[in-house]
Amino acid sequence: MAVPKRKKSKMRIRMRKAQKKAAIPSSTTCPACGAPVQTHRACPSCGMYRGRKVLNIDTDKA
Repeated sequence: MAVPKRKKSKMRIRMRKAQKKAAIPSSTTCPACGAPVQTHRACPSCGMYRGRKVLNIDTDKA
């Protein structure tokens, strides 16, 4: 069975762990209303996705 010959230093462990971080989700603007929208999601303000209406949004709430 393989056994490490030397102890890994704290710096080597921390350098490896520094690469594991959450990615910030990218966002674009909605072509219909101009609101910021996450990519591959329907617009929460107007309900459009890829040029067609997919959500019914009540404007009375806002």
